[in-house]
Amino acid sequence: MDKEKNILLDIDHLTVNYELEDETVEAVRDVSFKVEKGKTLGLVGETGAGKTTTALAILNLIPDPPGVIKGGKIMLDGENVLEKSMKEMTHIRGKEVSMIFQDPMTSLNPVFTVGDQIAEALMIHENLDKGAAFKKAQEMLEIVGIPGERAHEYPHQFSGGMKQRVVIAIALACNPQLLIADEPTTALDVTIQAQVLDLMKELKKKYGMAMILITHDLGIIAETCDDVAVMYAGQIIERGSLEEIFNTARHPYTEGLFNSLPNIADRKERLKPIPGLMPDPTKLPKGCAFAPRCPYAKDSCIDKMPEEIHFGGTHYCRCSRYEDPGFRIEREDIQL
Repeated sequence: MDKEKNILLDIDHLTVNYELEDETVEAVRDVSFKVEKGKTLGLVGETGAGKTTTALAILNLIPDPPGVIKGGKIMLDGENVLEKSMKEMTHIRGKEVSMIFQDPMTSLNPVFTVGDQIAEALMIHENLDKGAAFKKAQEMLEIVGIPGERAHEYPHQFSGGMKQRVVIAIALACNPQLLIADEPTTALDVTIQAQVLDLMKELKKKYGMAMILITHDLGIIAETCDDVAVMYAGQIIERGSLEEIFNTARHPYTEGLFNSLPNIADRKERLKPIPGLMPDPTKLPKGCAFAPRCPYAKDSCIDKMPEEIHFGGTHYCRCSRYEDPGFRIEREDIQL
């Protein structure tokens, strides 16, 4: 019971389609997961898996048309955000939930100073006047490692890494309960990536907020997350704690992700990429979406949609092969 009280976000059977004139994109299919207060969930998968659409649904920002939420609930601190009015959502976005988008280069308005852009959120949600909000904006810049006097400068005067720090300052200005970070380091070089991730971990701990980190990088997941959900073709195909996923991965797709990582111990060993491509989201197969690429697939995988199987703890996996007694995937475990 105490664990349930500690749940900040509870997504239950979320389904989102993009309905076009000639076809329907099944972007998110029956997705369920929970995020505990103060914990970080890593949402991992290939481009087009449905990760960003899931994040936008949490903020009730699915573009309509063509986006349609076909079913499910998104409970934020006990309240369903999908039942909120646009006015109510305006108060939730930025205050209760903030999002860092993929590209810091396009997340900032080029005609306003960075201080004004941070201050705007504070004026809306904290009811501060312009002077007080700008002063707080300068303090937020200091927190993310930028001198406060640079609040008077414009986005073009900042490097990519500095812009991402400004975006983080905007997201954290109102001390949200939940931060959604969508590929927050994609546009940055490796050194700056590490700095930004360290900053996010430090600020998450300082403010005690929960976080959803969307990425395709398992290294970032290992460094940052408490729990992991692996997404493929609009579905969560495996989820569990970081240790459960990294040490005892059950789904063949998760196995493929680990096998495609470079082997630092043997640099001459060839990478083992997952063959094929993710299926067209407008023509998804009747059974398991991963079956055409799966080395373990059998006839029933093609015909039958896999159910979630529980492996103990918080570990769940969608794979029909586990109905066969004794089936397991072969992989060298990665001990964290």
